[in-house]
Amino acid sequence: MNNKKELAITKIAVFKGKKVRKTIHNNEWWFVIVDVIEVLTDSTNPKQYLKNILNRDEELIKGWVQIEHPLLIDTKGGKQMIKCANTEGIFRIIQSIPSSKAEPFKRWLARVGYERIKEIEDPELATKRTRMLYKAKGYSDDWIEKRMRGIAIREELTDEWKERGAKEQRKYEILTAEISKATFGITPSQYKKLKKLDRENLRDHMDDFELIFNMLGERATTEIHRNEDSQGIPKLKSDAKAGGDIAGGARKKLEKRLGRSIVSKNNYLKTLEGKKRLGKNN
Repeated sequence: MNNKKELAITKIAVFKGKKVRKTIHNNEWWFVIVDVIEVLTDSTNPKQYLKNILNRDEELIKGWVQIEHPLLIDTKGGKQMIKCANTEGIFRIIQSIPSSKAEPFKRWLARVGYERIKEIEDPELATKRTRMLYKAKGYSDDWIEKRMRGIAIREELTDEWKERGAKEQRKYEILTAEISKATFGITPSQYKKLKKLDRENLRDHMDDFELIFNMLGERATTEIHRNEDSQGIPKLKSDAKAGGDIAGGARKKLEKRLGRSIVSKNNYLKTLEGKKRLGKNN
């Protein structure tokens, strides 16, 4: 992985059952500071706890500008700029927190950071780890192959967008919505409501056909960009609709032949879990 593919995507790490949000910035993990404080102190008001730390630790406040950095993080109200710190910065903050959890948290933090460094050196490790996670959740090998191919196609597309004038996450969301509307007749947010999803990844809950048509729409859009050397948001948006129309036309033809809709309210992962439970009961 490299800076070219950093899209301010929030990930969740878990330490002793508690969630710590993190994101990639400058090819390293940055962690939400208040999440770390909550994990270490069990404070009901980690923001106030942080203020108290800064009030009593003069050396920490002197170096605070170098430690904290606001980054886009997922919240219940959508993406917001939240103060984060990299591994080194979190280690410094920990020094000001008297907690029995400090040492195990340091070891956990070092391990998480090390995994990221290894993945930067060898991107195949990240791919292997992703495959293992999907396998552990119960996805079939065939589904995993489609999902991994979809991830690669998506990365190609966002690389093209970045090079051709769409450099912000919000622009990616607008262009993605154009492809989705033309491919499936609904936007990703509407699709998530249909499947009763909240913060989950929509594509992780798509079945084979949904993944296939999603890939077709995005791959067609990428090729149109390249073929026409598209530049600027208006042209990229027009291409996105054109790419989605190609996938949408194929979807409609298949639906007509099958006599049913490809766009499904079913949550694919829950369907898998249900089949597993059913198998155990038989």
